[in-house]
Amino acid sequence: MKFKMKKFLVLLLTFGCLLYAASPALAANDDDDVIDEKLGLPIVVYGETLTESQKEEVRKILKVKNPDNVEEIIVTADDLARLIDGNPNSRMYSSAKITLQDKGKGLVIKRVTPENITEVTEEMYANAMLTAGVENAVVEVASPVAVTGHSALVGIYKAYESRGQELDKGRMEVANEELDIATELADKEGLNDEKVGELLTEIKKQIADQNPVTREEVEQIVEEQLSKMEIQLSDKDRQLLIDLFEKMRSLDIDFDNVKQQLEDISKDIKNKLQDVVGDEGFWDSVSNFFKNLFESIASFFKG
Repeated sequence: MKFKMKKFLVLLLTFGCLLYAASPALAANDDDDVIDEKLGLPIVVYGETLTESQKEEVRKILKVKNPDNVEEIIVTADDLARLIDGNPNSRMYSSAKITLQDKGKGLVIKRVTPENITEVTEEMYANAMLTAGVENAVVEVASPVAVTGHSALVGIYKAYESRGQELDKGRMEVANEELDIATELADKEGLNDEKVGELLTEIKKQIADQNPVTREEVEQIVEEQLSKMEIQLSDKDRQLLIDLFEKMRSLDIDFDNVKQQLEDISKDIKNKLQDVVGDEGFWDSVSNFFKNLFESIASFFKG
């Protein structure tokens, strides 16, 4: 009996070792507590309307294990009014965690609570942030209650402001207008969040490629993309888009840079599933693990 117990303990040890080897992606790799001395602590922005219990819930959602290892700030309705001329009486629930990255790393956007960020998608956030001049960061957006997600954008602006990175107010206002138009169009018949996000992205790419210098050229680009994507809009909605991108053309925006980052973001979204299931080496390891485990169990009970 003692011999069998020893074999059983060896089996458990083997099980643990095989599991560790089979799944390096699941092995301990938690560097949340490592402080980046170059770029500074991640910034967590909380909507001012959150209760203390809701703030604590957001901390858990955004995996803030030690509040001392992040910079926590509050975004208010006054910030909404100050930064983008929004309503100073707005209720602010959307929150975000911003981890700055080195130049050239681009944007990574994630709605951690997509069920509660009901209108603004990752691609919409990315388009608006790039319009405003926000680059090179991992941005995670969350809310403990169902909201549209608009106020998170102002929180992100305030996070950059807290690091001394002054964003152009004109660009921020146009970015907010872009977000409003995007969510409005997504409610139209025959459209959805993803298609609107793709439309905005493709128009920006064409502006980068064609470098329009007149309103008429901007209008032509918008019309071409609507036709290419077989999107039917009213004259009023078409005009909203044309006016929006004409404003963008008049701003100091590096559309070549925007295009590259949007392409990177699009590739990242498409590759997410492949990253999870497409690693053949990982799944081979898992297969071998279970094969060895079953053989060990069979040997144990035979012995």
